[in-house]
Amino acid sequence: MTNRVVATVGAAAAVVVIGLYSSLFTVNEAQQALVVRFGEPVREVRDAGLHFKVPFVDNVTYFDKRVLDYDATSVELILGDQKRLVVDAFARYRINSATRFRQAAGDEEAFRSRLGPILSSNLRGVLGEAGLMQVLSAERGTLMQRIREQTNRSMQGFGVELVDLRIKRADLPEQNSQAIFQRMQTERQREANELRAQGAEVAQRIRSRADRERRVLIADAMRQADVFRGEGDAEATRISGEAYGQDPSFFQFYRSMEAYRTALADGNTNLVISPDSDFFRYFRELDPMQSQAAAAPPAAPAGQAAPAADEADRRLGALAPEPQAQQP
Repeated sequence: MTNRVVATVGAAAAVVVIGLYSSLFTVNEAQQALVVRFGEPVREVRDAGLHFKVPFVDNVTYFDKRVLDYDATSVELILGDQKRLVVDAFARYRINSATRFRQAAGDEEAFRSRLGPILSSNLRGVLGEAGLMQVLSAERGTLMQRIREQTNRSMQGFGVELVDLRIKRADLPEQNSQAIFQRMQTERQREANELRAQGAEVAQRIRSRADRERRVLIADAMRQADVFRGEGDAEATRISGEAYGQDPSFFQFYRSMEAYRTALADGNTNLVISPDSDFFRYFRELDPMQSQAAAAPPAAPAGQAAPAADEADRRLGALAPEPQAQQP
């Protein structure tokens, strides 16, 4: 009898514990719960904590209470100025009514599949009335506000509120982009060619100026060289004239020796010339200096001039061949 009582009490306690466990459920801070009884929503629970439900009868479905994000697929549309544009947008939404959300969509995956067409339709409707400059200017914020309001009106039956809607990226279609890039490349190539032409013009101008200055410098140098050369020749002529005026016979003798040295310098020169030629005048005279001394006026008294022999030796020593300077 005692064992039966204990077993009965234990079974009753187990039933109570299981029933109590089945009647409790928890909701965290990021969730909201919907209590469903026999497939029909009974109540919504948005407060976090421990809550009760009818055990074995009620079921609990959880939904996210936070702001959720949705990246829409790219949409190619025609703007109000008949220009094509590829728009990539994103949205932020929040579930306000778990009951309507469950009845209209069922779960988040099904809702996302229906949100895409709604958002694409509103984008086409609003941006199709605007021009490209409006989309790319500060007026885009006003356009996004209109799209968000229309999307919220379309989603009232889902129990969802669209919190934010932005255009993440707006590009021209691929074929238009390629044409624009080609035009930009052509324009940059034209500018580069123009800069190269300007640089070549400046370089040619600099080279011409440098060449002109070089020619002027060379002409000035040659002019100065000619002036110096003329002055040197004049000075040499003057000195030669003075020397010739002092002793004409010795000057003729010296010039003849220079002619012999120049004509017979290599030692292999053959001359076909008459022996009586004036060229060999000093070869025919055994003592040309003596002949010149005899033809010269009488010597000065002693103490006023050097003896004739010393003068002849001095002159012959001056005629000794000197080593020719090596040409540079």
